[in-house]
Amino acid sequence: MGKKILVVDDASVVRMTLKQLFESYHYTVLEAETGEEAVQKYQTFKPDLVTMDITMPDMDGITAVKEILKLDAKAKIIMCSALGQSNKVKAAVEAGAKTFIVKPLHPERVLTTVKKYLD
Repeated sequence: MGKKILVVDDASVVRMTLKQLFESYHYTVLEAETGEEAVQKYQTFKPDLVTMDITMPDMDGITAVKEILKLDAKAKIIMCSALGQSNKVKAAVEAGAKTFIVKPLHPERVLTTVKKYLD
C-alpha cells in the first residue's frame, strides 16, 4: 500500500492540485479544510506526511502543527505558505514543522520536498 499524505488547506483549488499531483505518484491522499479537521483526520488515519497551510479559519496551521505533534511526536509536517509570511513560517518550524514550501506551488519542488521526507 502506498504512503498516505494529508493535504490541509482551506482553498479547495490548492487541495485539488496537490491531490492530483500526489495521486499521479501513487500516494493515497486525504484532505482537510481546517486545522481542527486536520487534527481529527491525523488521529484517525495516521498519514505518513502532512502538507499544512498556515492561514485557515478556526485553527491556524501553527496551532494544528502543535496539536498533531502532541498526538505523534514523529509526525512529518511540511508547511505551505504564501510569500510574505516568513514570521509565521518561522513560528511553524519552531513549533515542529519539518520545512516549508512557498505558494504558488511548483509541482517539481513540492514532489522533491515530499519525497525527501517519505523515503
